[in-house]
Amino acid sequence: MLEIIQPSTSSIPSLATYANDPRFASLVTELRSEAEQALPRVRGTVWMVNSTATGGGVAEMLPGLVTLLRELGFKVNWAVIGSERPEFFQLTKRIHNLLHGQVEAGINLTSDDARLLEQVGQANADELAPHLGPEDLLVVHDPQPLGLGKALARRPGLPTIWRCHVGLDERNAATRAVWRFLEPLLATYTTAAFSAPEYIPSFLAGRASVLHPGIDPFSHKNRHLTVSKLVGILVNAGVQAAHEPVVTPGFPVPVKRLMPDGSLAAPGEMGLLFRPIVLQVSRWDRLKGWRPLLDGFLRLKAQARAGQQVAELSPRNRNRLDLARLVLAGPDPASVADDPEGMAVFRELREVFLALPPVDQADVALLVLPMDSRKRNALIVNALQRCASVVVQNSLREGFGLTVTEAMWKQHAVLGTQAVGIRTQLRDQIDGLLTQDPNDADEIAGHLRALLTSPKARYDMGSRAHRRVHERFLIFSQLSHYLELFLRTLSEKSGSASGA
Repeated sequence: MLEIIQPSTSSIPSLATYANDPRFASLVTELRSEAEQALPRVRGTVWMVNSTATGGGVAEMLPGLVTLLRELGFKVNWAVIGSERPEFFQLTKRIHNLLHGQVEAGINLTSDDARLLEQVGQANADELAPHLGPEDLLVVHDPQPLGLGKALARRPGLPTIWRCHVGLDERNAATRAVWRFLEPLLATYTTAAFSAPEYIPSFLAGRASVLHPGIDPFSHKNRHLTVSKLVGILVNAGVQAAHEPVVTPGFPVPVKRLMPDGSLAAPGEMGLLFRPIVLQVSRWDRLKGWRPLLDGFLRLKAQARAGQQVAELSPRNRNRLDLARLVLAGPDPASVADDPEGMAVFRELREVFLALPPVDQADVALLVLPMDSRKRNALIVNALQRCASVVVQNSLREGFGLTVTEAMWKQHAVLGTQAVGIRTQLRDQIDGLLTQDPNDADEIAGHLRALLTSPKARYDMGSRAHRRVHERFLIFSQLSHYLELFLRTLSEKSGSASGA
């Protein structure tokens, strides 16, 4: 069940490559200095454990983190838990939704649920235990492997960290129920780290810290794309017609677009290089606000066709609204093992799309992105984001939201929400716009109209967004924070052991 992953290093640049770029040279120098001071104290292997090797922000971050920590001299391994019991991932999805405050997920978590979490955790812990050394350190990501961490925390001297990437900045019946359920599991952990201080429950006060995620600027998802490379990726992925030959062959598994007859087929020409594009890329998750974003975009188009709120616009801006297309893109829902809700959400959107009149269907593209290759998937997302005029993350809840970080790095003005993870990054009216209510179609339509018809403001916001990511949310900052976390955890474990 448990699998030890060896990240492919072919696509991950070395620190020397970053240091050769004047934008990152000083950041690499500072990071190397911090690593030299930490190395003598982090003597064992650092184990990163999560629930999937593909799909989602954690799986995307870990290859770069593992590889660069190794280059800094640390011993780091990555393990992915598994289970043949579908009810386990149904339970952990419920826990995920409850941590986001969704009361409708069902707040009654039982002793049988706790037993299931611990049984799957114990089975995976039994497989990992033979690989553990006496000075190792365990980092468990999110709720799915919590049982594994609890089982292994019984080993004498093993420091354990729970890295939680999700949360909610308020307490309701759902969050109170799930934290009561998780507290006994977390009691055995040495420390915890959250993406925002608002997420830390009271019983972890004093044992938890804040660790912002970061992006790799040279990853396939974030690296600069030349015009020919961008067009080649679009053609290879099947989302752009080849008006001229391209150097590289088509991808083995192309992007699929939902068609008016309900089928999934290669999109062909979509106008990505020519039209104003409004884009959201995320998992197929109700918390991502897919339906209200679609409703808001359709409201904008209906108003434009009816001549509403456009009298003051120039002919060029009216044309922008007329030509604008909404692209909703997410992974093949059958490919994300730890998210059983994805298929249901995509089917709901499919039914909404099929009920639209042809004029609206032509303005909306629902895309299923292939997951057979992490590299090709990342390149497709990169190309789609670079084609966008406006990138949206309409999340009702968001642990952090790396899609926001990625778009900001690409100098886009982002339309986000007041979800904690998004507002931590995105400053309203400075780096983009924040909706007060992600379910309000009229508010979404108004923000989209403002961004689409204000190219100069979009450019200025995008420039400030790029600088903010450079200063706060790149992988160098994240690695530095991890080193601090390792040292603090080892100190706390050592202190508790000597006190005992």
